[in-house]
Amino acid sequence: MAKTPVSFTLNGSPRAAFADPGQNLLEFLRRDVGDLSPKFGCGQGTCGACTVTVDGETHLACLVLAQTVEGRDVGTASGLARGAQLDPLQEAFMDHFAAQCGYCTAGMLISARALLDRNPRPTRDEVVEAISGNLCRCTGYEPIIAAILSVAEGRARA
Repeated sequence: MAKTPVSFTLNGSPRAAFADPGQNLLEFLRRDVGDLSPKFGCGQGTCGACTVTVDGETHLACLVLAQTVEGRDVGTASGLARGAQLDPLQEAFMDHFAAQCGYCTAGMLISARALLDRNPRPTRDEVVEAISGNLCRCTGYEPIIAAILSVAEGRARA
């Protein structure tokens, strides 16, 4: 079967590549587009390591067909920083030691950024709910929650 051309916006920049039939967005982004920030974890939609945004909504890239992002806006963790200026969430994750092995970090950051974009002052329960689809085996979640709340409360570095 023939590859399908896919034109979309990735982290604010127009992109185009060819997707294999049935190829998921995670493999497409990593192999064909070169964005390595979404991670392969489970490949079944249960770990959240591959979380991205599509038109501002979080999605698990391992469960999204690459062809479905035609003409859409895709966001990954590699698009959070603006040049050398880290996103406040990235700074807060460093300040709160919210990344240990770092494997879940990209997905956690995307889930947290999507939450803060739609609700700049979430409660602790709302933060917990927002990251509930992202598994972390290292931190015990408390540093991650503290980092997100520090940004929401304006205590993080700007």
